[in-house]
Amino acid sequence: MESILDFAHRVARRALAPGDWAVDATAGNGHDTCALADAVGAEGRVWAFDVQPQALRSTRRRLDERGLGERVTLLEQGHETMQSALPPEVEGRARAVMFNLGYLPGSSNKTRTTTPDTTLPALRAAAALLAEGGAMTVVCYRGHPGGAEETQAVRRWAEALPQARFRVFEYRLLNHKNDPPRLVVVEKTAGAPKAGRLSSSPSKTRI
Repeated sequence: MESILDFAHRVARRALAPGDWAVDATAGNGHDTCALADAVGAEGRVWAFDVQPQALRSTRRRLDERGLGERVTLLEQGHETMQSALPPEVEGRARAVMFNLGYLPGSSNKTRTTTPDTTLPALRAAAALLAEGGAMTVVCYRGHPGGAEETQAVRRWAEALPQARFRVFEYRLLNHKNDPPRLVVVEKTAGAPKAGRLSSSPSKTRI
């Protein structure tokens, strides 16, 4: 069976075609960003968010090693700003949005984590950015302090999405006792009405 992360990549790739647009809401070490950049091809575009310069440096290095850097814009700001940070034409046209919550893998500081205060606004923004037929993947971790609460907040948000506009799935191991990660997948169905843009306009730092 595939790992949670591999399955998330497969869901995103299935939603994407060359020339499409995608968003990595948590760039981290760049694995998801690279997968998205590879899937959209040279004519596509990926925007990747992270608040940690270390993460964006790792992502940039990984992209450049694979010759994918020209198709990705890195933004050093919180993912909760994505709807107002991205060009207006991305609204309703992003074919995939990926989240990998928790802390930065390999970092010595495991107390700097994503939290519901910013994750939930980011999820709402991502839902508005998704195109019809697009997919959002959210990998949640319960093992670190605050992780269980964030996972529950994500599940409550996803469960409340209107079924006329979205389909929601959960992929997880049922018999493991060591708090394995779980994946929430949100697909926007055809005929979903477009949401309005947020009014805030934060400054952007592009790398």
